Amino acid sequence: MRFCLLLLTSAALLSAGEKKVLHCFAFTVVDTAAEADWAAFAKATDELPGKVKGLEKVWHGKLRNPLNQAQLRNVDPEARKKLTAGEDVPVTARMLQRKHGACMQFADEASFQAYGASAGHKEWEAVYSKVRVPGTTTFQILGQ
Repeated sequence: MRFCLLLLTSAALLSAGEKKVLHCFAFTVVDTAAEADWAAFAKATDELPGKVKGLEKVWHGKLRNPLNQAQLRNVDPEARKKLTAGEDVPVTARMLQRKHGACMQFADEASFQAYGASAGHKEWEAVYSKVRVPGTTTFQILGQ
């Protein structure tokens, strides 16, 4: 019994110090993307952990609920500052619908920072660009 308690406590303490980074993004799909493009995207995404140092896991697929996002157009820097401050500003916008997404778990912040310049990322990006409209909704969750 004591051994089990010691084992559980040790496991909890070891994982408590992990500072993993979960990098997630949602994207708008290219309506004309072929099934072969989607198959290539799935394959390339699934293979990323073996090609990018510190990338441990990936998830990808359709979002359960599409993410609707307004895309602002022709907003000058002063108007953008006012918007950011919470002020009302007249703008031209269009609605984007993000229907697909992916999350990537990195071992640590350094691995995540190095990811963008890696050869594996550059190869993957060429395949990814065939199934998505440029631009994503991106965020990172930091381990506690």
